[in-house]
Amino acid sequence: MRLSTITNWAYGATVALTLLSGTTMLLASGAEERERAAVAQRATFDQLTATLEEDVYRLSEQARGFVVTGNPSHMIVYRRELAELKSVEDRVQHLKDAGASATELQALQQALHWADALLDEQEVALKAAQQGKDRTARAILFGDEYGREMDRVAAQVAKFQYMLDHRTDQAVATATDSARLWRTMSEIMLGATALLFLCVLYFILKQRILHPVVRLSDVVTRLAAQDYAAIPPDLRQVDEIGDMAQAIRIFRENGLERQRLEQEQEDNRAMRDLLSRMTQRLQGCDNMRDLAEVVRRFTPEIAPLFAGRLYIQDSRSSMMQQVCQWGVPAQSRADFPPSACWALRRGQPHRPAGDAIDIPCDHLDGMADAATLCIPLIAQGESIGLLYLERAQDALPDEVARTEKYIEMLAENIGLALANLRLRDALRDMAMADALTGLANRRHFDEVLKFQVEQTERNGTPLSCLILDIDHFKHFNDEFGHDAGDAVLQAVGGVLGQALREKGNAFRLGGEEFVLLMPGFQPDQALERAAQVQQEIRNLRVEHRGKALGAITASFGLAAFPDHGAADRLLRTADAALLRAKRDGRDRIVVAAERDPSASAAA
Repeated sequence: MRLSTITNWAYGATVALTLLSGTTMLLASGAEERERAAVAQRATFDQLTATLEEDVYRLSEQARGFVVTGNPSHMIVYRRELAELKSVEDRVQHLKDAGASATELQALQQALHWADALLDEQEVALKAAQQGKDRTARAILFGDEYGREMDRVAAQVAKFQYMLDHRTDQAVATATDSARLWRTMSEIMLGATALLFLCVLYFILKQRILHPVVRLSDVVTRLAAQDYAAIPPDLRQVDEIGDMAQAIRIFRENGLERQRLEQEQEDNRAMRDLLSRMTQRLQGCDNMRDLAEVVRRFTPEIAPLFAGRLYIQDSRSSMMQQVCQWGVPAQSRADFPPSACWALRRGQPHRPAGDAIDIPCDHLDGMADAATLCIPLIAQGESIGLLYLERAQDALPDEVARTEKYIEMLAENIGLALANLRLRDALRDMAMADALTGLANRRHFDEVLKFQVEQTERNGTPLSCLILDIDHFKHFNDEFGHDAGDAVLQAVGGVLGQALREKGNAFRLGGEEFVLLMPGFQPDQALERAAQVQQEIRNLRVEHRGKALGAITASFGLAAFPDHGAADRLLRTADAALLRAKRDGRDRIVVAAERDPSASAAA
């Protein structure tokens, strides 16, 4: 029940009880008034009857005095008092007006009748006395009959007074009981009013208002300080306090939701900052190793609920090869063909386990229903990599859903960075490669030679340089055309490209000159490899437009560090040996002369 309803009921009950209490007090006062009226009436009747009896005796004494003494003063007093007496009807009417009943008036009338008889006898005695008949007068006034009549008057007056006393006592008793009853009822009503007031004070003001308001006030104070850990009391009563508690509860829930949204926004802002920093680092990567390191460091911070691997498609083997990992992924293999992953087949993210049934990828070695996610990295419609993720077992669905949004952005950034890196590498390869032979050009050679020289001098390892020049190359151009010369260059470049296990150490310096760097090769090892290259070039059979171009030979100059001089002069030394080979008749290998240790020491 609402407080306003309770208050109205309590107010109405208090007013009703107050009115009832006032009514009972008025009734008690009326009963007391009736009691006082009965006592006053009794006093009035006593006074009237007492006057009647006194008048009879006083007249009798005055008459007797005149008869005995003959003193005329008694006669004068007698006549004056007799004149002051009223008739019987007047006396009865006066008592009737005062409230005497018929029975009581009948008893009084008998008394008045005997009183009037006494008056008549007194008149006769007085007249006899005036006539000198004293004996007769005395006989009348002092006779037995006169005395009996006076006794009858007294007896009737006493009877009248007894009846009055009896009625008055009953009226007084009834009025007293009524007054006591109504006074008791009034006291009960006053007690009930006071009890109701106390109940209102205790149950409504204290229990229903004061205690809940104090508890709600503490909660409101804490909520005002944004302490949403404060829990409002569970007040389920349907009243204003319950409405207030419900409003505070809704306010707290809104505050918690607002706090959660603010925290999500803060986390989202922090995550976007992290993604932005990762994107900046990815854009600054110069090679695949740098990109893999950036991904390995940033991905666990962006997706802490997932372990995973980054795969890149190898251009030579066309296999997906792992370049980095984070966490402890246990399901996917380190390398696999692109056809083993449904994400690479479809060009869309693939999740074998979840709400919808799907096919597990063949590169998963563990359970088929494992919580994995494969996201293809696509550039210009071509899959160039794969982001593989494994979800933790204790991850909450809400956190996973929120993290997967960032994973999509992460995959886009990695794919974009990977595409930029591949484009950069392609441009670099175009700038550093010879378009005709596919070998590295002179610019790339200078960079590689500088790097190899630094490594050689730092580590003290040997480095051999083989420079060659195709013999009589102008003959092929003049006799068969420049296209034939290009075919010869391509054939020789193919031999040099396969001469070493390590790729990227064969170069075309320009024209028909080529260089082969052999890091770690001693002079005898380098000479053996040079002989193999020489023989493979001799074995070349190149045709152009259906015509054989004839035998192809080359002159070689070989120099090695540290046997043939300083590392930074290695190319010059090998070039000098090449010039000697051409001078000595071509199609031969000339090794540079060993340096003189004493001359080197003197220098």
